[in-house]
Amino acid sequence: MELTETYTFRGDRVRWGTQGSGEPLVLLHGTPFSSVVWRRIAPHLAHRRRVFAFDLLGYGRSEQREGQDVSLGVQNELFAALLDHWGLERPDVVAHDFGGATALRTHLLDGRDYRTLTLIDPVALSPTGSPLVQAARRHPDAYAELPPYVHEAVVRAYVTGGVHRTLDDAEMRRYLDPWLGEVGQPAFYRQIAQMDDRYTDAIQDRLDEIRCPVTILWGAQDRWIPVARAHDLAARIPGAAVRVVDGAGHLVQEDSPETVVATALEALDGVPV
Repeated sequence: MELTETYTFRGDRVRWGTQGSGEPLVLLHGTPFSSVVWRRIAPHLAHRRRVFAFDLLGYGRSEQREGQDVSLGVQNELFAALLDHWGLERPDVVAHDFGGATALRTHLLDGRDYRTLTLIDPVALSPTGSPLVQAARRHPDAYAELPPYVHEAVVRAYVTGGVHRTLDDAEMRRYLDPWLGEVGQPAFYRQIAQMDDRYTDAIQDRLDEIRCPVTILWGAQDRWIPVARAHDLAARIPGAAVRVVDGAGHLVQEDSPETVVATALEALDGVPV
């Protein structure tokens, strides 16, 4: 999906796009990714829904700048503002990783309603953060000053760890390029430095307040967030359904896009429009 539109949020540019027609469905990506994770998924969902996607603040094609707040504490406020901008009151939502935390925070803290919510390997329960995240959070300035070739190798290895299969070079470049160069490299470590468990702590004891059907999709080979978290999360959400995807890592959209499409469509069909 092409992000042809720009929304200005508190002075920062946020890129978004839409595809298809019908009832609204919104896609939220995670970290360190962008809306490109939906490139194999959005076209299929657009046969049934008007699909909206955007790049979180500080990610992908959205603005990246020094001093920018790109934490989970602001992403839900951005999402709530976008829902208002789009005029959406009760969309279906499919959210991955940090996008899952953003969707949950927007629902529970900002009072926005969804028709259904499909969560894919979401960041929803503390503690959070991979070994790289922990190290970069302790030394963000040092990581931001790495030689570019070392930084690219770090990001490449990090993304590789999120996928069970092997990405080819063109696929990998989609994930690398937003984080390279004089703007992208500090932006990568900026978003890591601002990760904080207080943003998930604020909602994890309120998950039983969710007001819509929830489906949880999880890669069986997720090396970032173990699959046991799927069942822990489901136990906190009344009526939540869990589907574990064999042969998929954290980035299920790359490892098994057909499962993401099928699961999202099943969630749509399970609730009357």
